[in-house]
Amino acid sequence: MPLQKTLLNRFRGAGGADGSSARAGTFRADFTASLVVFLVAVPLCVGVAVASGVPAELGLITGIVGGLVTGFLPGSSLQVSGPAAGLTVLVYEAVSEYGVAALGVLVLMSGLLQLAMGVLRLGRWFRAISVAVVQGMLAGIGLVLIAGQLYALADVKAPSSGLGKLGGLPGLIADVAGSDTAMKALAVGVGTIAVLVLWPRWKPGARVLPAPLAAVALATLATVGMDLPVARVEVQGLLDAVQPPGGSEFAQLAEIGVIGTVLAFTLIASAESLFSAAAVDRLHDGPRTDYDKELIAQGAGNAVCGALGALPMTAVIVRSAANVQAGAKTKASRVLHGVWLLVFAVLFPSALGVIPVAALAGVLVHAGWKLIPTKDLVPLWRTHRGEAVVLVVTASAIVVTNMFEGVIIGLLMAVAKSAWETSHVHVEVTGLKDAPEDRPVRVQVLGNATFLRLPKLLDELEALPREREVRLDLSGLRHVDHACEMALATWAERHNAVISRDSAADAADAADAANTADERALA
Repeated sequence: MPLQKTLLNRFRGAGGADGSSARAGTFRADFTASLVVFLVAVPLCVGVAVASGVPAELGLITGIVGGLVTGFLPGSSLQVSGPAAGLTVLVYEAVSEYGVAALGVLVLMSGLLQLAMGVLRLGRWFRAISVAVVQGMLAGIGLVLIAGQLYALADVKAPSSGLGKLGGLPGLIADVAGSDTAMKALAVGVGTIAVLVLWPRWKPGARVLPAPLAAVALATLATVGMDLPVARVEVQGLLDAVQPPGGSEFAQLAEIGVIGTVLAFTLIASAESLFSAAAVDRLHDGPRTDYDKELIAQGAGNAVCGALGALPMTAVIVRSAANVQAGAKTKASRVLHGVWLLVFAVLFPSALGVIPVAALAGVLVHAGWKLIPTKDLVPLWRTHRGEAVVLVVTASAIVVTNMFEGVIIGLLMAVAKSAWETSHVHVEVTGLKDAPEDRPVRVQVLGNATFLRLPKLLDELEALPREREVRLDLSGLRHVDHACEMALATWAERHNAVISRDSAADAADAADAANTADERALA
């Protein structure tokens, strides 16, 4: 009972009223929810670690820190943090490039940057990131994740680049078709995906076990029962997996590529966590998320993960939604889920060694597919075509290049689209038809004149009669950039100069004609 009383006193939240029975009810709800989140988290923590190219225990360490460190801190009361599929591709690239030992430095520096941004109250600014860029980022991650895990389904090593993964798929099909062992591994993985899809439809079973745990458990039982020759998760002790960064790893921070990876970790982890917080807030009626405090909590968790050499963490919508749906009331549920992960990692590490890698690959293929906004793309194209283009370009750029460059390209596309859409300019012409030809034409330019609209604007001005003087009025512009202002002024000056020269030439010709007529009359 002392543990229960301590937790009740520490986590009094929504639903925890003055009476002891109400507090006990809140604790029971949080306790039950923590077990559900724990069961969801185990296969995801292990699967993300294996897909990232690091020991499985590092995924559990990140999940433990997400519960015991980030879970205690203020921010979002019901959001659960841990290793996420959204960073798998970037972590795999970083580990391949700089080694597992450098991972701690990358995650530690990302955590410190998140802490600084939270202290400077920059968390709310992440809400200004284009939703299309975030969806495109997740879609690109999902595509690369699926492509890579298709190889893991058959116990085959995947190429390192996104294009290499996609280009190697025809050869993968041929290799799998000719290998009995690969076909057995593929059957385990495909069976795992089938259970993930069908299990939630079986309501009694879904109430007892979450779909990821049920799928991995059934795949493991089938593998062990039939003694299938498929690859299993490699296990080492929890303490042996901890690799704090040393001086040589910190020296790598002088490299431009390492700095870019740190920035990519920070941007993607922060954006995913805060967008997840917004989604979780819509699932419950409790206190809303404080974005700056949540960013500080995520930064503290990542700093600890970095110091331990573990994977980076983000808030994970799958675990968070499971937490809310299981009836969690306070942050006690997410802290307790970290306790259960720690107990499992310390007491039952050998249980990981019987899990087939193909089953975890199936879990991540399913998770990658859910990252792709298949249902939103067509409606988005119909209503906001520019946003759909930004989404597709961002996802494609991530597949073709890498995570960091793809996100930068997506952000630039979003800025260019916004600049184009906000630079509306309209030309109003008066005195062209209802005034004498010797009177000037008045041209008023309205809206926002930027260099993006300058070609269209000049085309409209060039269509005006060349023989009429033009008076250009720019007073109706809300904004005009320097390039546009100079171009319009130059055009008006040249146009009217031509009119003046033509008028002077006409006057001279008229005078010459008059003189000639006078000379003939005198003759």
